[in-house]
Amino acid sequence: MANQQDNLKLARTPLYTLAQELNARFTGFGGWDMPVQFSGITVEHEAVRNKAGIFDISHMGKFTLQGQNLVSQLQKLVPSDFSRLQSGQAQYSVLLNSQGGIIDDIIFYYQGETSTGEQRGVLIVNAATCGKDKEWLLNNLDNSQIQFQDVSSDQVLIALQGPSSLALLQPFVSQSLSPIKAFGHIEADILDKPAFIARTGYTGEDGFEIMLDPDVGAQLWQNLIKSGAVPCGLGARDTLRLEAAMALYGQDIDDTTTPLEAGLGWLVHLDTKGDFIGRSILEQQKAQGVKRRLVGLQMQGRNIARHAYQVLFEGKVVGEITSGTLSPTLGYPIALAYVPTELSSIGQTLNVDIRGKTYPTVVVKRPFYRSKSRLMN
Repeated sequence: MANQQDNLKLARTPLYTLAQELNARFTGFGGWDMPVQFSGITVEHEAVRNKAGIFDISHMGKFTLQGQNLVSQLQKLVPSDFSRLQSGQAQYSVLLNSQGGIIDDIIFYYQGETSTGEQRGVLIVNAATCGKDKEWLLNNLDNSQIQFQDVSSDQVLIALQGPSSLALLQPFVSQSLSPIKAFGHIEADILDKPAFIARTGYTGEDGFEIMLDPDVGAQLWQNLIKSGAVPCGLGARDTLRLEAAMALYGQDIDDTTTPLEAGLGWLVHLDTKGDFIGRSILEQQKAQGVKRRLVGLQMQGRNIARHAYQVLFEGKVVGEITSGTLSPTLGYPIALAYVPTELSSIGQTLNVDIRGKTYPTVVVKRPFYRSKSRLMN
């Protein structure tokens, strides 16, 4: 009875009923009742790697922002230099607290200036942190200058991922998608209705993320499946992103980890931008070096290192697994873990405690898998 009551409290996306009709299995995630799988995680995973899979990611937070000094306002909240963005470009980054910890990882899509000189943009954030992020942004942006709109409940967000994505999506779009580069985006008509289309994703493959009104989103979802896109759930989304070594907020990164510790140093542009929240901590870490690092691990055998399992070196606990799975593409178990910097070199042998027994693992280069078809920035 308690579980039924808990399920009733979970939010549902506008595409929930369509997923039900496809016999999806559901799970609670970030306060939402989300499909975890349709035809099976491995089948869905392979569809994205080889052809195309479609995900309902409408649970994610979606903000639109507009104002005279939007970019300079956002510059204070992230370690990345957004001033380098041209209209139609995007940047993956992180919101930081005063200790340099990651409040959330985000993507900012810069849409250029209006005729009155105001700058426009879209910000996509994680579902579980949507409320926290919104409060942080409103508290740290000048609301007299910036128009902030939360469209999370008003818009559907669909991810079409895989090497066949462009071919499947193009027939429904009013203009050519081919010129859009990785992390590029446009506003165009889909099924004769306005939509936001970005060449981004969370799978390590080429693909698109599409934001549009719920009724059109439902039509697009059905049309893409009829065209051959395989419906996919959170299970495949997790194995795909882990093979690509993409961080999951709340597991691999959180408000106690800094981007330098998490292997996200490429997001930190200390030399090209001014002050931002958490800068002094990152400067200190840059100068002194970090004490721990997030590393990729390859298990030496078939045993899977799961989230929260302990990592050992010479019999002592030195870290903890943040994410782990059996890689469907590679055929062996992979994982991410924070370990002391002195034990983070490629080739370092460690052990993982799995139900009271220790099994060897080796630090390997990330990502574990790199697509041959994925567009690069």
